[in-house]
Amino acid sequence: MNEFLGGGMILFCFAALLAVYRFFGKTGLYVWIPIAVIVANIQVQKTVELFGITCTLGNILYASTFTVTDILSENYGKKEARKAVLIGFFSLIFSTLLFQTTLLYEPAPTDLVQNSMEGLFTLMPRLIAASLAAFAVSQIHDVWAYHFWKRLLPEKKWIFIRNNMSSLVSQLLDTLVFVTVAFYGLYGNSVLFEIFLTTYVIKAFVTLCDTPLVYAAVHLQRFEKP
Repeated sequence: MNEFLGGGMILFCFAALLAVYRFFGKTGLYVWIPIAVIVANIQVQKTVELFGITCTLGNILYASTFTVTDILSENYGKKEARKAVLIGFFSLIFSTLLFQTTLLYEPAPTDLVQNSMEGLFTLMPRLIAASLAAFAVSQIHDVWAYHFWKRLLPEKKWIFIRNNMSSLVSQLLDTLVFVTVAFYGLYGNSVLFEIFLTTYVIKAFVTLCDTPLVYAAVHLQRFEKP
């Protein structure tokens, strides 16, 4: 069941990305970034079994942010891709502050969700610190690496090279930083290694699958209103 849901999530993310780009252009991609990073950092608190190995949720949605910055890099240049990274960075900061503020309110006697919110948001500061560090390191590298490969291989036919060569390394950096900061001390070393391995494998798989999406986005750019 989990494997089926994971495959469906990949298809949904790809379809949604193309839809927001087709109908809203570059603005739609900017909107996708905060949605993905905020929801992914809530999902990541849940661990599941995929193919008999422990992993966290949120990896697929989070990996889609690299697809967005690659599309922006390809169609609009480094400046616009960096703007998306800043949007994601500040979205994580402000959402964390708002979540923590929510817990400060004294619940009414009839309230039914305070305990659930405490369980959900108590770990958020550590997770967000991990996300901020990982997001900054990996996305800055991804934008730089994409344009490095674009300078070497500028033709459109080489999009798959710059897309995969930049994102695969960036995902490795992201996973290493996030898992270390977020989960060290909470889980044993064997579980940490499983989380690291499965997280990277899932992100790498999404990266390899998203190359046609980047080519499709190049084609869709012609429909964007000036």
